[in-house]
Amino acid sequence: MGVIGMQYEALLHNTTTLPELLPAIAAFARVAHHASFTRAAAELAVSPSALSQSLRTLEGRLGVRLLDRSTRRVGLTEIGQRFLKDAQPALAALAIAIEGVNELRDKPAGLLRLNLSRTAADILVTPHLVAFLETFPDVTLEMHCDNALIDLVGGGFDAGIRLGENLAQDVVAVPLGGKHRIATVAAPNYLAGRPLPRKPEDLSAHRCINVRLAGGIYRWEYHYKGRDFDIETTGPLVTNDGQILLDAVRAGCGIACAFEVQVQEDILAERLIPLLKPWWPTFPGFYLYYPSRMHVPRKLRVFIDFMQSRLNR
Repeated sequence: MGVIGMQYEALLHNTTTLPELLPAIAAFARVAHHASFTRAAAELAVSPSALSQSLRTLEGRLGVRLLDRSTRRVGLTEIGQRFLKDAQPALAALAIAIEGVNELRDKPAGLLRLNLSRTAADILVTPHLVAFLETFPDVTLEMHCDNALIDLVGGGFDAGIRLGENLAQDVVAVPLGGKHRIATVAAPNYLAGRPLPRKPEDLSAHRCINVRLAGGIYRWEYHYKGRDFDIETTGPLVTNDGQILLDAVRAGCGIACAFEVQVQEDILAERLIPLLKPWWPTFPGFYLYYPSRMHVPRKLRVFIDFMQSRLNR
């Protein structure tokens, strides 16, 4: 057994009382997740200096160094990595036990953390946000918007919302909102004096606003006469934020793809012009998903039921 292994064995046999260290261990897990004392302190509602001191005390009581600190970031030592891996199942079990107590209350309560794309937030959740928060005032909803497919358990999330085609096989997926079409649109001031694209290949002669997803620049997808295909487009603007894309196309920066539901009012008001409509593809839509092995807390169950009832209305 190497030096690291011997140190870790000593850590496991440490006789320090667990209840005294449990809050600090939970804080250590959040610092490791964020790789930042500042962000972890904000989540835990404590000061960075108090959090740093708590972690130093934990390291002192355990007799090992768990974190590598620098002026730019916080990383895990080798022992810290092993300790976090072994501690996370116990912390998760405690969270489930606490949630079990919450389930016995008259009303759903607690922090509900969702990981979703900005587009999913805009289309599905935000229109019903006020109604949900008023119906369940004891639930605190945290929405973390990110185009990347983040590990829900590792990130401390209760659930995620993504397009069905992006989901892994080992999750429970609940449909939200039905099918969606992807529209190709441009503002009248952009199209003025320019030839309209008559087929997707004509987009090569236009300025296209692109979006960067987790897998790279989105290739515009189309469907025609039973055939699915995608094309690469170029232009002066790339963003990973759906709202920036919508603002840019409305301002006349170029042609863009967006979910039809996001631009249908603009189309009706003639602020945006639909292009290539016979080629617009349809997708199965968005799904709320969570790990199949996860206990479903009541706060998540009521959110699913509430959203399905609103979106199916």
